Amino acid sequence: MNEHDIHTKIQQLIATEHKLRTEAQSGDVDPDTEKAQLASLEHALDQCWDLLRQRRARIDAGKNPDAATANSVDRVEGYLQ
Repeated sequence: MNEHDIHTKIQQLIATEHKLRTEAQSGDVDPDTEKAQLASLEHALDQCWDLLRQRRARIDAGKNPDAATANSVDRVEGYLQ
């Protein structure tokens, strides 16, 4: 996935998140479904941001950014802030 594809995916995930929140506020989605779907979206966003950071770090190090791979949700969520 190149940088443009990652940004596109991030934009899609954010749009889906906004739509879900709007539907939840209007009562079209029950709170449990909203919570589960939001968690899934947040995990996917975290993976995309992580992949983007990896690509940029590889570029800064003079390495091939296309060799960056997506980390698992467990690994990404386990990072210290």
